Amino acid sequence: MNKAMFKEKFKQNVKTLFRKTPSSASDQELYQGLAYTIRDLIMDPWMATHQAYEKKRVKQVYYLSMEFLPGPLLGNYLLSLHLYDVVEESLEEMGVSLERMEQMEPDPGLGNGGLGRLAACFLDSLSTLEYPAYGCGIRYRYGIFEQEIKNGYQIERPDQWLKYGNPWEVKRPEYTVEVKFKGEVKTTIDQEGKHHFTLVNYQSVFAVPFDIPILGFRNNIVNTLRLWDAQAVQSFDLKKFEQGEYQKAVEEQNLAETIVKVLYPADLHEQGKELRLKQQYFFISATVQQVIQKFKQQGEEVRNLPYQVAFQLNDTHPAVAIPELMRILMDQEGLSWEEAWDITTRTCAYTNHTVMTEALEMWPVGLFSRLLPRVYQIIEEINRRFCLSLQEKGYTDQQIYRMAIIADGHIRMAYLCIVGSHAVNGVARLHTEILKQQLLKDFYQLTPEKFHNKTNGITQRRWLLHANPKLADWVTRRIGDGWMTDLKQIEALRSYAKDTEAQAQFMGIKHENKCRLARYIKEHNDIYVDPYSIFDIQIKRLHEYKRQLLNALHILYLYNQLKTNPHFDFYPRTFIFGAKAASGYVRAKLIIKLINNIAQVINSDPVTKEQLQVVFIKNYRVSNAEVLIPAADVSEQISTAGKEASGTGNMKFMLNGALTIGTLDGANVEILEEVGEENIFIFGLTAEETYELAKGEYNPREIYESDPIIREIMNQLINGFLSPDDPDLFRE
Repeated sequence: MNKAMFKEKFKQNVKTLFRKTPSSASDQELYQGLAYTIRDLIMDPWMATHQAYEKKRVKQVYYLSMEFLPGPLLGNYLLSLHLYDVVEESLEEMGVSLERMEQMEPDPGLGNGGLGRLAACFLDSLSTLEYPAYGCGIRYRYGIFEQEIKNGYQIERPDQWLKYGNPWEVKRPEYTVEVKFKGEVKTTIDQEGKHHFTLVNYQSVFAVPFDIPILGFRNNIVNTLRLWDAQAVQSFDLKKFEQGEYQKAVEEQNLAETIVKVLYPADLHEQGKELRLKQQYFFISATVQQVIQKFKQQGEEVRNLPYQVAFQLNDTHPAVAIPELMRILMDQEGLSWEEAWDITTRTCAYTNHTVMTEALEMWPVGLFSRLLPRVYQIIEEINRRFCLSLQEKGYTDQQIYRMAIIADGHIRMAYLCIVGSHAVNGVARLHTEILKQQLLKDFYQLTPEKFHNKTNGITQRRWLLHANPKLADWVTRRIGDGWMTDLKQIEALRSYAKDTEAQAQFMGIKHENKCRLARYIKEHNDIYVDPYSIFDIQIKRLHEYKRQLLNALHILYLYNQLKTNPHFDFYPRTFIFGAKAASGYVRAKLIIKLINNIAQVINSDPVTKEQLQVVFIKNYRVSNAEVLIPAADVSEQISTAGKEASGTGNMKFMLNGALTIGTLDGANVEILEEVGEENIFIFGLTAEETYELAKGEYNPREIYESDPIIREIMNQLINGFLSPDDPDLFRE
């Protein structure tokens, strides 16, 4: 497309959508017009891709995930279509800024952290590598939440990302399916003695898919992210409305929409737990039903499903795919248990994302059996047969209890995933070894062939080409553009490591990015930060094991040294945090308050504020990560060793030229091996040492009493220094 063609299409879309010319349209209207112009260009290759898949009868991957965190899509689409420069120049000639248009696009509220960002990177990679694939999830109306900071505290607001609609999505009502909850299971026996199971007196909702294109990089391949929305079977009761019962008239629709309102509703109460489980089953049942329908419409026999379909379970949230597939194969397709189980286990694979026992999802039997009675029956039978197989292999009662899918009144979803899948992968080499040797040792010993490592990765197209275009251009001028689809080629930069001209240009780009971040901080936090200071950045989901608290205590140490030691050798440093805490995670939210109180004390101290500053970036998300990461001098990857499955922020920062301070955890271990000890700053215990320490006699009080530096910092938390109005605020 040349500039003249683009301008004409753009003007036409603005006129059609808003009855305006570009000169009279608002920024939001211009963005919408631009988005629809680009969407028009995507439609033909999108249709052609799926027509080719159907014609060739290729195997397709369905990546099942509660989260997807793609970030704004406009810039990535333009890069993938190789139209970024054409569109930027065309808009500039029309008095419109492409940078401003990208800023108008909200981050899709479809994820929270690494799980969703990994899913988005996978979809980008699958399209670029030309693998036929769907991402399948939920179209959350209000995302996780929009984070405000008020008086240092996190405040959660609804994320209105769909306020102006989503120009990239295409509603597909023709693929609507019904999802059933609750009810009773009616059992009948036919003349041949075969049992038949039917759910009666159930509640149901319609699942309606919305499709978003996922473009491969300059290859005309367009895969699909399918997000399910919920609608009531009867959305409006006219009779009740005419009787003046206005709320009851739309009650069913409101109840249906509750399923898709927010990601991870608070589960501190029974209703929240039920809603979370309902969300999981909703998108899984909808996906599996639709896949089977499509498969049969193509004339395929369901017994061939494993040859044409792969369900990849991203963590345990999609675990119900295993019994749901069994339900459809047996209850609707009439297969025997043995046939259905063989098909299911050859179709499903599971990615584990945690080594923390408390994070392995479990559902109370009472809740699960009440909400999904037929699915629970199937899980019961899976468990019975599995335990019987262990007994036949000579396992003891204690071993069987340890491995049972149902135990102590709970369903262990990770165990269901392992038993019902043909492959199980960890997401970093250390993580996989911990699974094999500790957390899932019994299962590894039973079926070692199932366990594999697949270290997580990132897409360089989002995190270098789009986020840091000047550095991307610096790379391309030296080694060509092959790195855009083959990141291993980046190794060719080694020959420039000691090139003084290349170094100077690299540092110049880094400084420009730091100035951009400084402007962002001034605009959003009203704080001036010195771009010549070291930018030390920690941005990730707020959790105790990720140790934002350790970073905060280190800042207090530096502050104390600057205040009391005139000979303290210190280069000016700006610490920058970005993190959301789960709405019900009280301690994590208190850590956010602590960081903000530390910032208030340090930033207002005339003795230290020229040398040490602290900034908390509110509402951390993909779009501001693209400003933060290119500007980082230091990347904080300091999780407790043995707790972080992989981490991908470490890779994004390093790709943009930051130095890593880290522990021997997750993918840090493999990064260390790749870059060498001289190019990464590692500290702390190994995962094995942490594990042994937890079993032994660790006495923090002894350290507190014997170390005056640590004692001073701990005292500052509880003596009112950081919270004079409430001295006990941080005492917990």
